[in-house]
Amino acid sequence: MEPQNLTRVSEFLLLGLSEDPGLQPLLFGMFLFMYLVTVLGNLLIILTVSSDPHLHTPMYFFLSNLSLTDIGFTSTTVPKLIVDIQTHSRVISYGGCLTQMSFFMLFGCLDSLLLTAMAYDRFVAICHPLHYRVIMNPRLCGLLVLVSIFISLLVSQLHNSIVLQVTYFKDVEIAHFFCDPSQLLSLACSDAFTNNIVMYIVGALSGFLPISGILFSYSKIFSSVLRVSSSGGKYKAFSTCGSHLSVVCLFYGTGLGVYLSSAVSSSPRKGAVASVMYTVITPMLNPFIYSLRNRDIKKALWRLLRRTA
Repeated sequence: MEPQNLTRVSEFLLLGLSEDPGLQPLLFGMFLFMYLVTVLGNLLIILTVSSDPHLHTPMYFFLSNLSLTDIGFTSTTVPKLIVDIQTHSRVISYGGCLTQMSFFMLFGCLDSLLLTAMAYDRFVAICHPLHYRVIMNPRLCGLLVLVSIFISLLVSQLHNSIVLQVTYFKDVEIAHFFCDPSQLLSLACSDAFTNNIVMYIVGALSGFLPISGILFSYSKIFSSVLRVSSSGGKYKAFSTCGSHLSVVCLFYGTGLGVYLSSAVSSSPRKGAVASVMYTVITPMLNPFIYSLRNRDIKKALWRLLRRTA
C-alpha cells in the first residue's frame, strides 16, 4: 500500500445526490421546501397534542414524541445538504461526520422503537380495553420512551465505536449526502470485514426486534378484531390502527427498499438517491397521514385554529 494512503484524515467530501450544476438550484429548492414542511408539520402535531386536553392520552403522547424524533431525524442530514448546495462546499470535518452519523443512528433507531411502543399501545387498547387505563398509565408510557432513548443511544454509540476503530482511509470522498457508517467502512485502508459483520448484526437486531414487536402486536390485534361480530366494531377497531399502520409500512417499506436497492445496485450514488425516501419523504408525510386519517387530530386542529384566529 502506498505511504500517502496511510494518512489520518481531518475532513471528508460529501458528493451529494448529483454533481450536475444545472440541477443544484432545483435540489436546493426541493429539499428546502420538504424540510420546512417536515418541521412545520411535525411542530403543528406537537402543538396540537400539547394544547388540547382531549389528546392527553398514551397514543398521542407517543405521537408527539414521534414527531419530535422525525424533526431530529431530518435535521441531522437535510440542513447540511442544503448548506452544501448553497455554498458549493461539500466538506465535512472528521468530528462533524462522526457527530452526524451518531445522531442519524440515534433518531433512526428511536423512530423505530417509538413505532413499536405505539403498536403495543394499540394492542392493549383493542385486546384489553377494560384494563387499558391501568396498563398504559403515565409511568409506563414515560418508561417506554426512556428505554427507547437509552437503547437508541446504545446502538448509536456501538456504530460510532465501530467506525472509530478505523484509523486510516484510502479516500475522503463519500458517495452520499450524509455520513453513512457503511460508506465510511468501505473507505477503510485496513480489512473492515469484521467491523462490517458487527455493524450489520447490530443494525439487524435494532431493526428486527422492533419489527417483530410490531408484527406480534398486530397479529394479536387482527385475531381479536376478527372475533368481533359487528362490522361497525371491526371498522372502529381498524380505524384506530390505520394511521399507525400506514406510517409503519411507509417507514419500513422505504428502509427495506433502500437496503434492497443498495444490495442489487453497485452504484453508491443510486443508494444515496433511494435514501431520500426514508430520511426526508417519510418524516414529511407522517404529519399528513395522522392529520388526514385521524378525526381527533382534525378536530383538535380546528379548535387550535379557532383559538389562534
